[in-house]
Amino acid sequence: MKKKFSVVIPCFNEGKNIEEIVKKSKDSLVINDIEVIFVNNGSNDESVNFFKMLSENNGSGLKVVNLEKNDGYGGGILAGLKVAEGDYVGWTHADLQTDISDLVEAFSLVDDSTFVKGKRVGRNIFENFFSIGMAIFESLILRSILWEINAQPTVFPKSLLKRWKNPPKDFSLDLFAYYQAKKNNLKIKRFKVVFPERIHGHSHWDDGFFSRINHIKRTIRYSLKLRKNIK
Repeated sequence: MKKKFSVVIPCFNEGKNIEEIVKKSKDSLVINDIEVIFVNNGSNDESVNFFKMLSENNGSGLKVVNLEKNDGYGGGILAGLKVAEGDYVGWTHADLQTDISDLVEAFSLVDDSTFVKGKRVGRNIFENFFSIGMAIFESLILRSILWEINAQPTVFPKSLLKRWKNPPKDFSLDLFAYYQAKKNNLKIKRFKVVFPERIHGHSHWDDGFFSRINHIKRTIRYSLKLRKNIK
């Protein structure tokens, strides 16, 4: 039976988290009839065997997309969205910093004219300073009020995907999707989500001061391109 809601969870080397993510997905999402699509985004750690087991277990209620090579954060999400069956789709991170169960509330808020995004609370001063600075910059450069751009989860009507042209395959996908929602006059709904420290592994983009600087540079370049190319 076709699902009404679908969520994509991109995973790259999340071996220490994957078993708990799958359990939480079954306990809070599958039980609420939400289609869960895990994307193995070119992982080369112990999660590979776990994904193989999930792929072979058709009764798990979970769908797996395996990419041989890492296609970037955005590329992984886009691969999952291609096979999503729901009328409403979205994504969240696999690092357990965003509670999987937050998606239940996100999908309860979405409709055909709405774009839903989490609003992070409980973050430290440095993280808030970084997010606020980026939000002000993006809002000025794109001439649209954008706030908490990288907050998760992200949920919206699948029909919005038909209006996307050349979505990015890196971390700019969050910005792209949010901006497209604003440009297409969707109502933005936010709800509070707790964003604790990562328990296992490390971030693949936020790995210290210099990684944040590189992220800022990439975001600036993409923002200028986005303003130029998206009508």
